[in-house]
Order: sequence, then structure tokens, then C-alpha cells
Amino acid sequence: MYNLHLSAEQLEIRDTVRDFVARELKPLALKPDRLEAQQRPLLLGPLDQASELGLRALALSESAGGTGADTLTCCIVMEELAAGDPDIAAVLGETWTLAHVLFDRLMTPAQRERFLPAFLADTRYHLACASAEPDGETTLGIHYHRAKGAEPSLRTTAVRSGDSWLLNGNKHRVVNVPLAKLFAVKAATAGRNGTSTILVPRDAPGLSVLDGVGMQHGACGRIELRDCRVPAENLVGAEGESQLASEIERRLPQDLAHNLGIGRAAYEAARDYAHLRVQGGRRIIEHQAMGEKLADIAIRLEVARTAVWQAAWAADHPQAVADGSLPDLPLARMAKVFSSQVIYHAAKDAAECFGAMGVMRDMPLQKYVHDALMCLHSGEPNDDTKLRIAEVIAGYRRAAARLAAE
Repeated sequence: MYNLHLSAEQLEIRDTVRDFVARELKPLALKPDRLEAQQRPLLLGPLDQASELGLRALALSESAGGTGADTLTCCIVMEELAAGDPDIAAVLGETWTLAHVLFDRLMTPAQRERFLPAFLADTRYHLACASAEPDGETTLGIHYHRAKGAEPSLRTTAVRSGDSWLLNGNKHRVVNVPLAKLFAVKAATAGRNGTSTILVPRDAPGLSVLDGVGMQHGACGRIELRDCRVPAENLVGAEGESQLASEIERRLPQDLAHNLGIGRAAYEAARDYAHLRVQGGRRIIEHQAMGEKLADIAIRLEVARTAVWQAAWAADHPQAVADGSLPDLPLARMAKVFSSQVIYHAAKDAAECFGAMGVMRDMPLQKYVHDALMCLHSGEPNDDTKLRIAEVIAGYRRAAARLAAE
């Protein structure tokens, strides 16, 4: 079974990031002029400092020049960063995840030789995945105990033209748009399954980077591709057989740790305030109602953290499921449903500890509640996630049902 006793290296990494957040990140993140939900400029100074600490390449293997952190270590770092600033955490998490997926798992040796040296040499070299489209979602949701329907066609297309690809289309909700120097673009091609991943450098002719509002943390925006030409060797994997989505899905536990950091920040703010605020001749933390509220928040966060860490450990040790040490259940999805709800309630209850001050726009609690709501409503809806879990419990295998239907 998994061990909650962190290694000396994990503790050192956690304490280093925690110290950085306390000294450099959080004081800037909580400045009054940045607490407005609609006006939240990215903190480029601390982002550069975090990159210099090696966090941009946290999950990249040591052989490729990174830290080689496993999923649990990434979760620990993600929580610490998100407790300071969720946007910085989202930017770095996107880059270190894609660095591992692309450079370690999907790129050919020739592609790594072309792109990896530039990534390692430039601390401002970030990565982005462009898959979502403004004209509709790329999935149909889940139809419980029904074969999966045909996936909607991507409107972004890639056509082979000699020794190049010509891409046309629009992508939105792209994390890291203002910073990324390399985009992994999901496009429809003429391959067997029709979906391919193509690497598009920021300076590729025909690529336009635009501002946009994304319902998620990080520096989001849009890109337009108009006869965007890139070399044919920029295709990742076989044509029509994109593996990017399935690889990125493995990062779900660290996304949950991002949410956990937001809840922890709200809890710590309420706890510290309860130690300072005096009412009725004593600190409000000594009042029974306040003590119970803080205890409820602490319980929820600790249980959520345990669920996230278990899912992270399972992702790093798939043999634990094979030998029966862990149940054959979608632990990350189960942790998602539980933690997203817990984080929102934790942030809301923490705001209530401040009384009327909790909703004031120059106080951080309204920001934490807003951030927690984004965690609750971004990504796959919890109702769909519960249905996926239910199918696993029932022993339903979607792939087999689809083959039978065909």
C-alpha cells in the first residue's frame, strides 16, 4: 500500500517551493489591485523565478534535463504554488506536464533534438496544448451504458502539402497563450482515425495569437491558424492517431492538487484571522461555533488531500491495481468529484469566518471563493464523471460495447 511518509527529496522540494511562495509569490498575488476577478495580470517576475528554480521542467525526465518528479511530487508542488497563486500554478503545471508528455513520451529522437535544447536554454519557453474549439466541444459527454457515439469532427484541419502541413482553424481556452513558444495543436487529418497532433512554433507563418477569456486558471487565450505552414516532421506520432489527450489525462491528480491549494489558502487565511480577531473579550477561535467551522474545513481538506495523494500514487504505481493492493476503480475521477465540492465549501466557509468582510472586494476571501467556483465548474461536469465511475463499478466496458455495435 502507498506510504504517506514523504521522502527527504520530496520534503526538500516542498519546503523550497513553500518558502518561495511565502516570500516572493503570495505578497504580490494578494495586492489589492490584483484581487479583482476580472483584472488579474499574470505575475511574470515570480513566474521567471519559479522557472529558474527548475519548476518549468519539474516532470521532465532527468535524462532530458529536467527534475524527473513523479505524479505525487508534482501534486505536492502544485498545491504549494496554487496556495500562493492559482494562475502561476496553472501555467507551470501546463508546461511541465507537456514537457514530460512531448519530450519524454511522444516525440521522436529527431524531434527532441530540434525542440528540446531551445526549451532547456530559455526559462521563458513555455508550452501549450490547443485542442478546444469555439464552435463546440470535442466530446459528446457520456451516455450511460450506451456505446460511444461518433466524435464530432474537428473544424481545425491539417492538409499535407509537399514537405509541409497547412493548418486552418481556431482554438480557444488555450492555457499559456501569451507565453507559449511551442503549441501542440489537435487537428483533423486524412489519417485512419482522422485526428493528429502537430507541433506549431509561435513564429510559424499563419499563426495568430489572440486574447480571450477562459473559464480556467492560467494565462488563457485564442489562436487562429490561417494557412499556417509547418514542416511535415512536426507531426507527433502516426497520422490520425493522436495520443496527446490520453497522455495528458494522467495529470488529473495534479489538477486536483491545484484545487486543493486554493482551499488551503482560504483555510489558512480564516485560521489566522480567527487567532487575531477579538470579540466578547476573547479571540474568535476560542468561540465554539468558530472552532467547529474551522474544524470542519480542516477535516474536508485533509480527506481530500488523502484522496488526491492516493490517486497520484496509483498513477505512479499501476502494478498496485494489478496485484490487488488498490481497487480497480478510477481513483482520480473519484477524487475529482469529492475534492471539487469540498474545496468550494471550504472556501465559502472560510469566507464566513470573516463575517461581512469576507465579501469585500479588497479582501482575498472573495477571490478564493471565485477560484473555487472555477474549479467546481471547469472541465468535465461531476455528473458525467459519476456516470463514468458507475460504469466501472458495473463492469461496463465502453470499448467492447462500441465494437459490438459496429
